[in-house]
Amino acid sequence: MTASTPVLHQASVPVFKQMLGGLADVLSKAEAHATARNIDPQVFLQARLFPDMFALLRQVQIACDFAKGVSARLAGAEVPSVADEEKSFAELQARIQATLAFIDGLPTEAFAEAASREVVLRPGTPKERRFAGQAYLLSYGLPQFFFHVTTAYAILRHNGVELGKKDYMGAF
Repeated sequence: MTASTPVLHQASVPVFKQMLGGLADVLSKAEAHATARNIDPQVFLQARLFPDMFALLRQVQIACDFAKGVSARLAGAEVPSVADEEKSFAELQARIQATLAFIDGLPTEAFAEAASREVVLRPGTPKERRFAGQAYLLSYGLPQFFFHVTTAYAILRHNGVELGKKDYMGAF
């Protein structure tokens, strides 16, 4: 990256890439753990920290949704719709890879006006939230993304998968 790279691109896309890479590695370790101990992978995929929280599968789906959605909105691009149909570690890995390919394909220069670009969210009818791009990224998008990545990590760690901070952080 150079000094001319838009700031919100620097603050979003590389962060999403690093953390999704770490999440992919964490999922690989979980799958290997299940195989080595003859544990049905669904035990991990359906695990949750508390009954009112989403299971691992959903945590990964939502993390990917935030990475692609935040990146697309900041770049002024259409947010691709992806069905939540994953049922295996392999399918979650494919979703992560598709998310990485999408955000890698967004032109850096599309983020030039991202800080002031208006982002309108409609999380539920008739709710509507409006943000300037910078506030959207820093106050909403990144915290949401990190929550779901962290929760996925915590579910697996809680269930005995040998993970550490280095796994969570990914390559940087």
